[in-house]
Amino acid sequence: KGGEDHAIGRSRGGLSTKIHAVVDQDGLPVKLLITPGQASDKTAAPVLLGALPPGTVVADRGYDSSALVALVRDRGGEAHIPTQSRVRIQRSVPADLYRKRNLVERFFCNLKQFRRIATRFDKHAATFMAAVALAASRIWLRAIESSP
Repeated sequence: KGGEDHAIGRSRGGLSTKIHAVVDQDGLPVKLLITPGQASDKTAAPVLLGALPPGTVVADRGYDSSALVALVRDRGGEAHIPTQSRVRIQRSVPADLYRKRNLVERFFCNLKQFRRIATRFDKHAATFMAAVALAASRIWLRAIESSP
């Protein structure tokens, strides 16, 4: 109450926290961020992409923003983000490239296998972020151990 931000927000389902992630071409996490549940995805994207080298960005409709597309383009990358249905001028995304977004969804499925992450046991945002980072590092270790 009145203290530091704990990244807990109100949404239709109650109290929640969003985990935002950037994954590489193998579906392994590169950058992670947490925000309150009611926060827009568009606000987290510049923070996530800020320190990364330019490249191809594939995201879902929640990240549809002309400012974000311009940011990626200005940094020398290429944004493949479909537009929301209410937008007059629609951007198309190649279907084979958009299927790669499934890597992010699979990462979140792997992340939610950790009970502490799925249920948000931690009160403080820093502690929860540490647990997310620890789970992400275990996902990296599994990938390294299973690679030939």
